[in-house]
Amino acid sequence: MIRFPDDRMAGTNNSEKETPGGKLNVETLRNKGQFWTPPWIAEAMVGYIFATGKQKIFDPGVGAGAFFRAARKVYSGNNKSVDLLGTEIDPEKMRDALESGTSKEDILRVEIKDFLLDPPHGPFEAIVANPPYIRHHRLSTDVKQKLSNIAVLNLGKTIDARAGYHIYFLIRSLELLAEGGSLAFIMPSDTCEGKFSTALWGWISKKFRIDAVITFSPEASPFPYQDTNPIIILIRKLEPKTDFVWAKCTRAETKELFNWMISGLEYKPRGDILLYKKQISEGLIAGFSRAPMDGPSEGYVLGNFAKVLRGIATGANDFFFLTNKQAEELGIPNEFLVPAVGRTRDVNGNEITVKMLDELERNNRPTKLFSPNGQPFEQLPKSVREYLKKGEEMNLNKRSLISTRRPWYKMEKRNVPPFLFAYLGRRNARFIKNNANVVPLTGFLCIYPIKSDTEFTDKLWSVLSNQKTIANLWKVGKTYGGGAVKVEPRSLERLPIPRDVLDEAGLNAPER
Repeated sequence: MIRFPDDRMAGTNNSEKETPGGKLNVETLRNKGQFWTPPWIAEAMVGYIFATGKQKIFDPGVGAGAFFRAARKVYSGNNKSVDLLGTEIDPEKMRDALESGTSKEDILRVEIKDFLLDPPHGPFEAIVANPPYIRHHRLSTDVKQKLSNIAVLNLGKTIDARAGYHIYFLIRSLELLAEGGSLAFIMPSDTCEGKFSTALWGWISKKFRIDAVITFSPEASPFPYQDTNPIIILIRKLEPKTDFVWAKCTRAETKELFNWMISGLEYKPRGDILLYKKQISEGLIAGFSRAPMDGPSEGYVLGNFAKVLRGIATGANDFFFLTNKQAEELGIPNEFLVPAVGRTRDVNGNEITVKMLDELERNNRPTKLFSPNGQPFEQLPKSVREYLKKGEEMNLNKRSLISTRRPWYKMEKRNVPPFLFAYLGRRNARFIKNNANVVPLTGFLCIYPIKSDTEFTDKLWSVLSNQKTIANLWKVGKTYGGGAVKVEPRSLERLPIPRDVLDEAGLNAPER
């Protein structure tokens, strides 16, 4: 009979290492990619490995030893022995592991080495991990190239350069997984939602059996203080199947997660875990981390009614985005200034008005985009030339984005969009009606209806402001901690528009 852990799970529902104030030093963790796995998660993941009959577990990033301790607890509690192996790039983490209760015996077979660039000799019958979460912009060009080689070796192609370190941990681990082997990874949801995900999951679904993908509601997140939306991926190196289990955990530290996973996904959880059978084909199209579709899609998306562009990238907001007072003091003529909004938190609600811009100015917030028209420098007014010289003294003209412009001070152009989309708002992604004729910076997307007449735009606004439309954002966006969603321009054009919402607004679907 399988024994379940008792109710007194050690540690917190956040991490095994916290500062006195209760929250982690997030910037330090981001640099190292370290977000410690809480015991209730580690034990559940090891429970899945136990259920598949494996007794040798490899952890490619041992860290403070959460999975080793979980394995000892689960296996000894069920009168089974387990061999523990692993790698760890940071030798200091072995001290952390010992201080956290990992035995000296268990860390004897941990190699201090770079799992990605100096991989151990496999294959391994079971791999469990919380890989380092280091985003692509924190990686050097040299490291990115070496990681790209890992993708080419396994997938036969490169993947999008925005893939983070954790993606390559997954690829390398699957490469080292033995025939019939089992893998349990906890990773950010961008593993299934990033631009690289199509190639990644196309490869995985053809070569491996995807048993389950486990998601978490915001209140159940294993990492409540972190800006990431975690998922657990359960994979075996067996013949692929056409479906998998999509699960959602709705309560932190619930025993039901462990009970379900140690049963080999056979146990019927009560309340805290929601289970759905999802087709692999749907996962490849919509994303494995996203919930199953409620019903058949009728095929209408925002791209049928509007075009989406990103906001203006200045390359130096402090220089190009000014308050009225700054513009007056610099003597910049109005012909070089365009009304603009920059931060999503500067726009309260779903409408931008002239009154709102006035309020921003009173609060010393910029509302004017300095937009030189690209004419020869000597033909510009003296005040503009003097300001541009200051920019050159600051070496702005040598910045990567700005240096590609000819001349460097020529600003991107956008027609005034009737609607904006606040896609970088951490908690309030929304559509916004542009009643102040502003252009947005990159905190927003521009939405241009395919027809410019007032009747069409009014009906489209009714569709965009409908909660049923907004509720579909999770189907096309990348999800982050606390339920935040980020949607890129092409993804927003794929936003499903419910047929009943179109009917209610009286907006006819285009001929196809």
